[in-house]
Amino acid sequence: MPESVRPEDFAHMKQKALQTVVTGAGGRMGGRIISLLQETPAVVLAGAVERAGHSAVGRDAGEVAGCGRLHVTLTDQIEKVLEKAQVIIDFSSPAASLDYLKIASEKKCAMVIGTTGISKKEAARISAMTKNIPCVFSPNMSIGVNRMFKLIADLAKQTGSEYDLEIIEAHHRHKKDAPSGTALRLAQILAQALGLDLASAAVYARHGMTGERKPNTIGIQSIRAGDIIGEHTVIFGGMGERLEIKHTAQSRDTFARGAIKAAEWVVHQKPGLYDMMDVLGLRS
Repeated sequence: MPESVRPEDFAHMKQKALQTVVTGAGGRMGGRIISLLQETPAVVLAGAVERAGHSAVGRDAGEVAGCGRLHVTLTDQIEKVLEKAQVIIDFSSPAASLDYLKIASEKKCAMVIGTTGISKKEAARISAMTKNIPCVFSPNMSIGVNRMFKLIADLAKQTGSEYDLEIIEAHHRHKKDAPSGTALRLAQILAQALGLDLASAAVYARHGMTGERKPNTIGIQSIRAGDIIGEHTVIFGGMGERLEIKHTAQSRDTFARGAIKAAEWVVHQKPGLYDMMDVLGLRS
């Protein structure tokens, strides 16, 4: 509970708070979201969900998250906790996210999706299923990263093809997808700013006799090591100089706080698909 809020006032705020369901609640991100919700008077945990067979199912969600008993039992049946829910915050898996979104659409419940590794085909399905509900879907919920998106778009438009473009991303050893969704979004933004087709412009890593760097290409390199939470660097390489724009996540809390901010925002929007640029008012 925030120090500036009296216990009796905090309890009153929680009664009127945004009723939120967290999916992927047994994972690292789900746990941090649940913990940070306890510091957010305007949002309350109404339910916690995991996949069937997960070891956390049946346990108290707060104890699983490490923030103390919350009297919210973690379940594998999302329908049971959606009756009073106003929004779902989802950090699970691509297949699970689509399943949860289908149910959310049927129940007219807003949703925030931060799951990574979503394919183009899956993204198209997400778009199709958000005709009836407002949904924020973003490869990165960090406020800083989304400001980085804006910065590189503006810079690429200014520099044109004068500089070579490289993206380097680094994550922990457990990350399953590569490149990261954020790196791909950075590449998409650069390609769009320069009028390039990313499918033909992207160069994923290099090996052997690759020859000289081809013009109008965007390099994307991935590093997986230790417990790196997330680092993304965009290099604008010129002759005799280079510009680097870098974002380093020092804690998963940056993504969790962004997701909570998105949840508070999305429930007031019309049905449709949004991203964190919309949440932060950064859309040109």
